[in-house]
Amino acid sequence: MKIKNICCIGAGYVGGPTMAVIAQKCPDIRVTVVDINENRIAAWNDENVEKLPVYEPGLSDIVKEARERNLFFSTDVDSAIDKADMIFISVNTPTKTYGIGKGMAADLKWIELCARQIASIAKDDKIIIEKSTLPVRTAAALRDILDNTGNGVKYQILSNPEFLAEGTAVQDLLNPDRVLIGGDIDTEDGLQAIQSLSEIYERWVPKERILTTNVWSSELSKLTANAFLAQRVSSINAMSELCEKTGADVHEVAQALGMDSRIGSKFLQSSVGFGGSCFQKDILNLVYIAKSFGLNEVADYWEQVIIMNDYQKRRFANNMIQTLFNTVSGKKITLLGWAFKKDTNDTRESAAIYVADHLLNEEAEIVVYDPKVETEQIYSDLDYLKSRSKEANRQSLKVANNPYEACKDAHAIAVLTEWEEFKHYDWEKIYDNMLKPAFVFDGRNLLNMEELIKIGFVPKSVGKPEYDAKSFSGPAIAS
Repeated sequence: MKIKNICCIGAGYVGGPTMAVIAQKCPDIRVTVVDINENRIAAWNDENVEKLPVYEPGLSDIVKEARERNLFFSTDVDSAIDKADMIFISVNTPTKTYGIGKGMAADLKWIELCARQIASIAKDDKIIIEKSTLPVRTAAALRDILDNTGNGVKYQILSNPEFLAEGTAVQDLLNPDRVLIGGDIDTEDGLQAIQSLSEIYERWVPKERILTTNVWSSELSKLTANAFLAQRVSSINAMSELCEKTGADVHEVAQALGMDSRIGSKFLQSSVGFGGSCFQKDILNLVYIAKSFGLNEVADYWEQVIIMNDYQKRRFANNMIQTLFNTVSGKKITLLGWAFKKDTNDTRESAAIYVADHLLNEEAEIVVYDPKVETEQIYSDLDYLKSRSKEANRQSLKVANNPYEACKDAHAIAVLTEWEEFKHYDWEKIYDNMLKPAFVFDGRNLLNMEELIKIGFVPKSVGKPEYDAKSFSGPAIAS
């Protein structure tokens, strides 16, 4: 099939950037991204491309080039489905908050609604592509819905999971490690559908990097990849506490591990904990799948990755409280960073949310500064936890537009996102305007400890030994 029209349902962190790159690389294909969220579509269509709803380095330039040429953003979902030869489904699949599988299973209601809407609109054969991260065997559910509409339309279901890291999504799309396409490899129609999608990626991705599998392997590969990456983070974070107790340096330990070619250096940076939309959700989904098959030991193994991550966030907050003389009640605590990682405005499952929530429970007065996250998003994240009333959240947590104002008169600062700009602040100015002793808790091991100590700060890092603040003579192991 010669693909002339592509529709993507879902204009979020995956759908928007992915379709923008496809449109840029395939100017002869009309690409339409649709979403029922009118405000989100309006933001994608804003004349000022710096106001896109998704912040990713390099994305605005690509959108500016392709938009209104062959890249379109619309709320007219039905029309886009009708015209499309190929439909990407890139809607949210959050963890269920109700019913069977609550807290673990993926909520597939939006996926099912997409399938039913496609079935009600389609008049000709279409290739349907799972772009959202989905549980194994979701393609079978899609096929059941689509093939039982009775309208004679034939569908091919492909799995094409994304492997984007937020903050580097554009580069990941332009130069991917691999493109994975799962489909019905046992039929001629299935192979043709796989080939149609492969030919799109082959416009800019070397063919040897395009891997084709059966659809079940593709779905499971995405969950497994995220589980393995999260496991590495939790593993090094588990060692960080041992490093703090023994006087070892987690950075030096990670460096030694990373030089082992069997292990490698990626995802060995100790921190306050991982966040983002994928790691926790996908592991919980994997746990649920394992339990549904009675594989309790497998489920327990992967669930421990989440348990360790939750513990790391809680431990970080508790260390702050203990260091601040066992109370933060009424004390001003400044949080630098709210996004789950640098170079993105995505806050889903950000460690900052849970650290803030823990400190608010201890009656701290919190001020947040993040260069890309909007104020209402910060409050929305806290409100979602339902730990206290919306009014209480807004009374005890304030959002600042200036980092120096945020840090003024603070008892302590916690760095919770690894934004590069934090390294280049005038830390002497910040110190002069803080209450003393001036504590800095570096949850990302981002700052220069030696410089902070020379200024007069009392700095704390994850997985680092205590330092001698008088002369910076190196680690001083607590007895």
